[in-house]
Amino acid sequence: MKFKPFSKKQLATLCWWGPDSPYRTKDAVICDGAVRSGKSLCMFVSFITWAGCSFQNASFAICGRTQSSVRRNLITPYLPILEGLGVRCRYKMSQNKLTVEMNGRENTFWIFGGKDEASAALIQGMTLSGVMFDEVALMPRSFVEQALARCSVEGSKFWFNCNPSNPSHWFYNEWIKKADQKNALYLHFTMSENPSLSREMLERYENMYSGAFYERFVKGRWVAADGIVYPMFSSRCMADCPKQCTRYYISCDYGTVNPASFGLWGFFDGVWYRLREYYWASRREGAQKTDEEYYRELQKLADGLPVTAIICDPSAASFITLIRRKGEFQVIPAKNDVLDGIRRVSDVLREGKIKICHGCDDTVREFSLYRWDEGALRDCPIKENDHAMDDIRYFVSTVMFKAIPTSVAVAAKRSR
Repeated sequence: MKFKPFSKKQLATLCWWGPDSPYRTKDAVICDGAVRSGKSLCMFVSFITWAGCSFQNASFAICGRTQSSVRRNLITPYLPILEGLGVRCRYKMSQNKLTVEMNGRENTFWIFGGKDEASAALIQGMTLSGVMFDEVALMPRSFVEQALARCSVEGSKFWFNCNPSNPSHWFYNEWIKKADQKNALYLHFTMSENPSLSREMLERYENMYSGAFYERFVKGRWVAADGIVYPMFSSRCMADCPKQCTRYYISCDYGTVNPASFGLWGFFDGVWYRLREYYWASRREGAQKTDEEYYRELQKLADGLPVTAIICDPSAASFITLIRRKGEFQVIPAKNDVLDGIRRVSDVLREGKIKICHGCDDTVREFSLYRWDEGALRDCPIKENDHAMDDIRYFVSTVMFKAIPTSVAVAAKRSR
């Protein structure tokens, strides 16, 4: 990795705790703002070196949304940088434990994931000398506060970084707006804070996002998501169906009282096309359908094509069981993280990696009506006109952004 001279805010993040720093008496540092602004690298290196300069045989916590995200975002890319600075690091993934030797001192860093309310129990009972939260806005308040309560060692400090979210978010209101009360150094980053980004790369990021995601990830602002969820959807996202595709999937959002939406996807020349759809709104049609009836519609949609798998609403347990029992299609419960999924769909729409074929009228209708809930305390779309939107999100998150098994294990009957 090549470095250019650090910006003032990057240097402040690296050195705020040092003996000559005007911020050395602060109890915490908060770095928020745009993506790719260099805050994570500076914070991780600063956190590890502060611990090595301040403590011996002490325990610390490095927290992310999941343990795997900590490994991916911090451990894997940044440990080589520390080792290049002469710091000795030993990471044991099986124990989620990082041991660091520096300045003749050794300390232990435990890796935690704070993805839900139950995660608070994982860190309960520990005694820590400091804690770092990577992407703290993605963690529940109970987990963060439990981790902070573990820092009872004299001289312990807190480290937070995140990209902005909804302005009603608890972290924005309790920590960023009250940074002075919390005795915290608050540093707000923009992309221009990262001198390693070229002008061309800055322009690329400017064009990657729109709406609330643009305001947050590029401008670094805490703004509410409002208006249409996919403002980038236009006639540019429509296409005629290719005559033949190399791969096929079907995505399903299952519903009985609510509408059911199925989409047939085909891959051609680097683009996934929504070739055909099946949409049944029981209230509109005046009749509900059974699992068996939906399965027959699934067969009609496939129309004998070599469908790799059915990507199904993970809550549709009975329908998943039926598909598996029939043995005609492989079925995979969809990856169902709503906000991450919406960001992924936004990305592939903007990049032209998915196209909606003419004739998918209910999909087009929902794209024009699917809106954010402006009165909600956190980002969430209104639960209306969202059934084709959900099945598209299932497909994009599960097939395009997550590896699908290329082989299927089968059980052979034993001979006696």
